[in-house]
Amino acid sequence: MIEANPNGLRVASDVKHGAGVRLFGFVNLYGCEIGDETKIGCFVEIQKGAKVGARCKISSHTFICEGVTIEDGVFVGHGVMFSNDRWPRAVGEDAEILVTFGWECQPTLVKKGASIGSGATILGGLVIGENAMVGAGSVVTRDVPAGMTVVGNPARPIKPRNPKNP
Repeated sequence: MIEANPNGLRVASDVKHGAGVRLFGFVNLYGCEIGDETKIGCFVEIQKGAKVGARCKISSHTFICEGVTIEDGVFVGHGVMFSNDRWPRAVGEDAEILVTFGWECQPTLVKKGASIGSGATILGGLVIGENAMVGAGSVVTRDVPAGMTVVGNPARPIKPRNPKNP
């Protein structure tokens, strides 16, 4: 059972979801998996093949594309953008529009307990470690070690996260 505000929800029949998932208006979910008790804010899109774990908070205006896996207990702030292709193109060499072929999906893994601040951009093919923190507005171009805080553009480590105040 999904607890949802019915305003503008687009949840495809192929979405797999756990118990107690909360959705707010104008979400677009298709072909993805959502874990128990996860909260998904307004204007969020989660594409096919993406996985969001249990007890996560996905804030409004966030885009989670194909190839992204978010483990349990992850916080994703407002307006976070994930990408899955480091060399995007609209057309191939033959000038035909590239839709589902002609590119390689680069998977991204956000490990349990991580936090991603509002407005961050996460490039494809990366791992954000367990309990890591990505500062608001950061552009993550490299893996983030477990427990590390990164900030800036490009995101750089500033300090390990305090385990007493994660």
